[in-house]
Amino acid sequence: MYKYILRRLLQMIPVLLGSTFIIFAMVFALPGDPTAGMCGERPCAPAFVAKFKQEHNLNDPLPTRYAKYMGNLAQGDLGTTFRDIKVADELKQRYPTTAKLAGMAIIFETLIGVIAGVMAGIRKGKFMDNLVLVSTLFVIAIPIFVIGATLQYYLGVKWGLRPVTVSPQATVNELLLPAFVLGSTSVAYVARLTRTNLVENLRADYLRTAIAKGLTRRRAIGLHALRNSLIPVVTFIGADFGGLLGGAIVTERIFNIQGVGGYLFTGIHNRDGVSVVGTVTVLVLVFLLVNLLVDLLYGVLDPRISHD
Repeated sequence: MYKYILRRLLQMIPVLLGSTFIIFAMVFALPGDPTAGMCGERPCAPAFVAKFKQEHNLNDPLPTRYAKYMGNLAQGDLGTTFRDIKVADELKQRYPTTAKLAGMAIIFETLIGVIAGVMAGIRKGKFMDNLVLVSTLFVIAIPIFVIGATLQYYLGVKWGLRPVTVSPQATVNELLLPAFVLGSTSVAYVARLTRTNLVENLRADYLRTAIAKGLTRRRAIGLHALRNSLIPVVTFIGADFGGLLGGAIVTERIFNIQGVGGYLFTGIHNRDGVSVVGTVTVLVLVFLLVNLLVDLLYGVLDPRISHD
């Protein structure tokens, strides 16, 4: 087990280097002047522009700038934005809110998605199965900003059941609706994935053998079929957690959440490459660690899977 974890941690190094280099190259290849708007409506003076580029290493070749950035990153420095604000300080303020939002979305998609998938799987071809298939297809077909705006208007503005926006404190009560909106599409995917795998396992020979030997159908489904069916679901949820962290831009803007998504959008809009690269680097690290945790959970769901 420990050798497997060490091997996976070592495999993360080239993945981190490759992903950060691609993001670094793409961000700083975007057209535009990062000094635009810093001096009001007038263009900045040549002396200011020259000093700005010198301070932020914009005159150096791309490999040199990337090497300097990774050297600072190895010391725990995510860099300083073009407006002299530490990226790490911004993320410390915003990351807990986004992590809470994504965690609540994961809880929604796991509970609702798995329960709906199980109910559809054990009633294949009946009303519940058709209801889940049609409703999940309906949710997948609707863009998330439409779902968010619609629920915000009816539940928040018209009926007053939920807060319309989220305060800087971002309490759990305020994040319930945004988390449901953020995880709505994933709920549909988890439900359909659970249903498909459960239907397949219900036709397997080992399940019929277990029932023939006297095991009740409920216990056979819960103890054997469901555990095996959850392996691909856990894989999807683990990969989706990283996607929810980085893909919360739309949801955060709809509900005015001061999180990582809004910060990332602002960095892209202002052509602030340092803030974008720093934010994405943290997201990549979280994504890699979550996938390691998912791989370790495989052994819990199926003891036949060994990490030795």
